[in-house]
Amino acid sequence: MADIAIGDHSFYVEKNGESEAYITFTHDNDSNIVIEHTYVAEELGGQGIGKELLANVVEKARAENKKIVPQCSYAEKQLKKHEEYHDVLITV
Repeated sequence: MADIAIGDHSFYVEKNGESEAYITFTHDNDSNIVIEHTYVAEELGGQGIGKELLANVVEKARAENKKIVPQCSYAEKQLKKHEEYHDVLITV
């Protein structure tokens, strides 16, 4: 499990002061959470960090009673693939 920090519009993993993995989001006019981009550095690949970052956004959406609009292809694929996320997913 990665040590995930919270930014203004992101969740991220930092190492030596550098952002090694992150997921960024904004809010649309309907106050839905729009996932814009997910990035995981190559050296962290295959450790499930992208999934952990996404799970944090899902948790945020549920806590705030919001839905997620995935503009990021990774987030869209994961949200559609995992039934446990369908309650927060808005497909466009």
